[in-house]
Amino acid sequence: MTNSSPSQHLFADVLARVHTVCAALAEEGALPAGLDLSRIVVEPPRDASHGDMATNAAMVLAKDAKSKPRDLADRIATRLCADGLIDKAEIAGPGFINLTLKPQAWSDALRAVLREGGGYGRSTAGAGEKVNVEYVSANPTGPMHVGHCRGAVFGDALASLLSFAGYDVTREYYINDAGAQVDVLARSAFLRYREALGEDIGEIPEGLYPGDYLKPVGQALAAEYGDELRNAPEADWLPVVRARAIAMMMEMIRGDLAALNITHEVFFSERSLIEGGSDQVAATIDFLRAKGDVYEGRLPPPKGAPVEDYEDREQTLFRATAYGDDVDRPLKKSDGGYTYFASDIAYHKTKFDRGFLNMVDVWGADHGGYIKRVQAAIKAVTAGKASLDVKIVQLVRLLRNGEPVKMSKRAGDFVTLRDVVDEVGSDAVRFMMLFRKNDAVLDFDLAKVIEQSKDNPVFYVQYGHARGFSIFRNAREAFPDLPENDAARRGFLGDAAVERLTDPAELGLLRRLALYPRTVEAAAVAHEPHRIAFYLYDLASEFHALWTKGRDLPHLRFIINNDAEITRARLALVQGVVSVLASGLAVLGVHAPAEMR
Repeated sequence: MTNSSPSQHLFADVLARVHTVCAALAEEGALPAGLDLSRIVVEPPRDASHGDMATNAAMVLAKDAKSKPRDLADRIATRLCADGLIDKAEIAGPGFINLTLKPQAWSDALRAVLREGGGYGRSTAGAGEKVNVEYVSANPTGPMHVGHCRGAVFGDALASLLSFAGYDVTREYYINDAGAQVDVLARSAFLRYREALGEDIGEIPEGLYPGDYLKPVGQALAAEYGDELRNAPEADWLPVVRARAIAMMMEMIRGDLAALNITHEVFFSERSLIEGGSDQVAATIDFLRAKGDVYEGRLPPPKGAPVEDYEDREQTLFRATAYGDDVDRPLKKSDGGYTYFASDIAYHKTKFDRGFLNMVDVWGADHGGYIKRVQAAIKAVTAGKASLDVKIVQLVRLLRNGEPVKMSKRAGDFVTLRDVVDEVGSDAVRFMMLFRKNDAVLDFDLAKVIEQSKDNPVFYVQYGHARGFSIFRNAREAFPDLPENDAARRGFLGDAAVERLTDPAELGLLRRLALYPRTVEAAAVAHEPHRIAFYLYDLASEFHALWTKGRDLPHLRFIINNDAEITRARLALVQGVVSVLASGLAVLGVHAPAEMR
């Protein structure tokens, strides 16, 4: 078998061999020419006792081949058994083929890790396709709260994952700075401005933002304008205060995100769609109207809504039902202003105009009902050329020793992201926000995430990386020339006799390492970075288990003083583990420590 490369990992190599067999059968007339082989997959079997890999080749080709799946599977399996990499090919169920590889495959997979280091698992699957990942996009009305935190971490890790898988990724934040909520922000900041001038403002009125975080905005306004704004009409002071408040809130939000090592390349202002000399929302509505996708009409009353809450009027509507939505959608409010949806259509059209055919939006738990209409709009404005995948991040329940955490004094009515990061650190926050699928509610226990135990996944994974470096430090007694530099150490171990790694626990680790590139590609395609977190925990668990086994069975220890060859082989295995742990943690934005403190 030829050595793997970033674009031809072990699973891809075996898939290519299956394709070669199918192509050979087609040349001989046993299969029709020109079959679509893209539906064939090679993946780990659900039950490890069934072999190393399984393929559905016979299942997906049988109909076109006018053959029974098991009959076709028998032909394919016979050819695969002649491949030098494959030890056994067995037919299971209705026609799946289970494959067992020769041990050489796992040795070569480890050599690929040693050769490529941090590049192992990197893929060209994305082929440089441009992807826009928009995440966070919190209203600029205060500091980030713990709910924003999950979407921020998920979006950032997804962007890193897509980049690692070969996509050209742009990280984007949409600033909602044009709605009614920023006028509420401005009025709240104006109250703090009056307070900064010495006025007793009393209790913050209902409907305004009560947090102390607006005090610096009031102080900044007082320092710049004195009492000039105090007696001015609202129409004069509102835009001034609003602009200053939004700017200072965005500076705070950027700082909160920086505490999690999150940065965006693009901050796109909603207000810019309608200001600056061109009304892009109006232009988008005109564009859709010319296509017949906008019309003036009436909507039926919402099902179950009281009659008094329903306004029966002729209005400007987007023909969303023509693109898969349940009802047509209003684009203008009764006062003539644009709906949020109208602005969202124009905004997503700008993404398409900037060259993005592949868009991912990360939204909060309360936005699920909004997905269909935005996807319908994107189909309309891009003539079906662009796609939008919306990833919903569910709520975070913040606990301490199982009890709900009290609200933040600084924010007034929620726990801030910065409070959480300052308490437990960015690594714990990032890993644990990803150690559950995004659409499941997450319990985040501030006490549990800093425990040094197997029950704390982030500790367990980081400890796996640190344990590897501890083994290297101990090994220098037997191998004084074992380099400390990663690349040099990989080179030093690159010719180790890794074929001697034959214990089932060692082979299990080798199989897990070989699975990493496929995990990266599958997670990137599915837009599911939690798969990387799960994989890392499994890898670390198997590594810790092998270390423990060596403590009980001395012949399995990583360092055998009277057998330099097996020691080098096991150090090569340790190097493979730490390289992949470091790679996966980097994708998730989590540090890989050389020692735990």
